[in-house]
Amino acid sequence: MIDFMEHNIYLDNNATTRLSEEVLEAMLPYFCNNYGNASSRFYKIGRDAQDAVAEARSKVASCLGAKPNEIYFTGSGCEADNWALKGIAFANKGKGNHIITSSIEHHAVLNTCKWLEKQGFDVTYLPVDSEGRVSPESVESAINENTVLISIMTVNNEIGTIQPIKEISEIAKSHKILFHTDAVQAVGHMPVNVSELGVDLLSLSGHKFHGPKGVGALYIRNGVKIDNLIHGGGQERGKRAATENVAYIVGLAKALEIACRDLDKNTKWCSRLQKKLIDGIEERIPYCILNGPRENRSSSNVNFSFRYIEGESILMLLDMNGIAASSGSACASGSLDPSHVLLAIGLPHEIAHGSLRLSVSNETTEEDIDYVLEVLPQIVQRLRDMSPLYEKIAHGKE
Repeated sequence: MIDFMEHNIYLDNNATTRLSEEVLEAMLPYFCNNYGNASSRFYKIGRDAQDAVAEARSKVASCLGAKPNEIYFTGSGCEADNWALKGIAFANKGKGNHIITSSIEHHAVLNTCKWLEKQGFDVTYLPVDSEGRVSPESVESAINENTVLISIMTVNNEIGTIQPIKEISEIAKSHKILFHTDAVQAVGHMPVNVSELGVDLLSLSGHKFHGPKGVGALYIRNGVKIDNLIHGGGQERGKRAATENVAYIVGLAKALEIACRDLDKNTKWCSRLQKKLIDGIEERIPYCILNGPRENRSSSNVNFSFRYIEGESILMLLDMNGIAASSGSACASGSLDPSHVLLAIGLPHEIAHGSLRLSVSNETTEEDIDYVLEVLPQIVQRLRDMSPLYEKIAHGKE
């Protein structure tokens, strides 16, 4: 085994990304020098802050193909998801109480839907196929006269499946139903244009594309009626109370501007590393399963299940060798239950428990991947050598 902490390799970019120096530089003036309240318009330092927020809103809108007044800044992607679902549900409760989503959504959507069920709403959780894809036909079949909202994520955070959002949005539109997509894992990593996708609401989060944590945004198409999630002052045009987090808003916009500028280059690089990882793991480690599709997959995401071992043991040994990875969603890392996503695509509990997510970024190097492909097979073999189940396989008893 490689010496302890000889390396420092970060492969959990689907959980969060490193704040880029260029983004930090853009943010710094708004902490100590340009520290005005963006809602204080009667003196210069306040107007400067207001102008910075307006410029950031325009940048985000431009990257998404939206209008600036359709962008609302939030405290996170989770908040944006909560606002979209709760806000639309309660704004339309006179029309109906039915919501459609998928069984593999992020917990920001799933747990919000469970809460809405307690408030009297009816939620349909659609199944997915073995690659984690939602069938547009299943969406249409689930629609009834009380359906007021459909919410399907653009890219799954655990297995990287890209959903047929445009097709689903066309179905929603034909039935005059509002459509929301959680695009937290998509924005900054693939082309996302709200007009081309045809969505009514879209959530994003700054820290997924080298921006700061603690800031997100919700796109709300002009004309869509939505209740407030946070009540108080008149910030965000009366839709989302709280003093504007100017530095973080500026940081989110700068990070997204850079991500969109470098999108083609970064996607090609990540796709190259992704292929190297997938091919290398399959060549070096027997009894492994690639979770999610080979095609139509986020370029940053690799997810494998390794039979006869347990995922948390892999993570601990990877960490001892200077490699940061995860077994699935960071938001569920404290749970001992297997991933709801892996169970939904048909993996049995014992195989789902042996999962590993490796997620790259434009900052990942080929040398990083080479090192992982050197260390990971040793770790898997070490753990299997301690497994009575694998011992039976190794001796041909199963």
